[in-house]
Amino acid sequence: MSNTVKIPKLSALNLTPKRAGQTSLDAINSMIRLAQHLENLDFERFWIAEHHNMSHLVSSATQVLIAHTLSHTQKIRVGSGGVMLPNHSPLQVAEQYGTLETLYPNRVDLGLGRAPGTDQMTAMALRRGHRDVSMHFADDVIELQRYFGDETQQGYVKAYPALGLNVPLYILGSSTESAYLAGRLGLPYAFAAHFAPRMLEMAVEIYRQEFKPSAVLDTPYVIVCNNVVAADSDDEAYFLATTQQQLFWDLVRGESRGMQPPVPDMDVLWSPQEKLVAQSMMSASLSGDSGSLKTQLLDFQKQIAADEIMVINYVFDETKQFHSYSLLKQIIETI
Repeated sequence: MSNTVKIPKLSALNLTPKRAGQTSLDAINSMIRLAQHLENLDFERFWIAEHHNMSHLVSSATQVLIAHTLSHTQKIRVGSGGVMLPNHSPLQVAEQYGTLETLYPNRVDLGLGRAPGTDQMTAMALRRGHRDVSMHFADDVIELQRYFGDETQQGYVKAYPALGLNVPLYILGSSTESAYLAGRLGLPYAFAAHFAPRMLEMAVEIYRQEFKPSAVLDTPYVIVCNNVVAADSDDEAYFLATTQQQLFWDLVRGESRGMQPPVPDMDVLWSPQEKLVAQSMMSASLSGDSGSLKTQLLDFQKQIAADEIMVINYVFDETKQFHSYSLLKQIIETI
């Protein structure tokens, strides 16, 4: 079967969410335990997302959490999923991630997004002004490439100690716009199907069609981030996935409760309209026992042929969450 279906690498995305009853420190400690578990499973990378003004997420100072995770692991790559570039100057990003690469050689990834990762008012507070710089995303990426390049590429302003380190850059996207940029620059492309699956197929197709070989990639490299829950039975997987469903329900309602324990029946909680909107954001999600999840993964790979699946998993019970990732690893090994 592996002759006809691309076997993807496995990696993970984490937003450092608070479980009900957890403090911010508890959530960070949970994140570290998960990263260590995934390292033991030989996952490729562990990325941490940047979000602001969200009380249930502790991932606002992403580069600090990345450094903390690197210091508590040995070999797994750790990076940003991503740095929301409109919130930062390319020079500062290069300095920060150049420092991380200096401390932890060949273990740092730099995923780049053009969204602010927050609401407009908070975005303005982050920028300390009223100028929307998201339209300069492509120029900022190219500037970052220069800062990480060798001496011959530099101008007067240089990013120390980033110079010459060539930290790997990844373009993040949730629509087709970034697919064109990633293809044109010959960079790897990571699509956010975990919350915006509608344009997944189109964006991946555009990226592959537009791809131009570069100094870092000869062929396209597609990462798809997706919600995946594996359990010992389909019924248990469905039950565990209600924590994720509550998070999306809260997003629809503008609530910020954090990860809640699973519930027997979501239809008791959400309205038909809320359910429709939330499920549209989760339509690419995969869940089930080993047999049914393997079938879903095979179907997904026949359609998308991702080089890497970046898993995000909102299982409330940490032991069951670890088991879920372990089962997924076992499933991939049988494809």
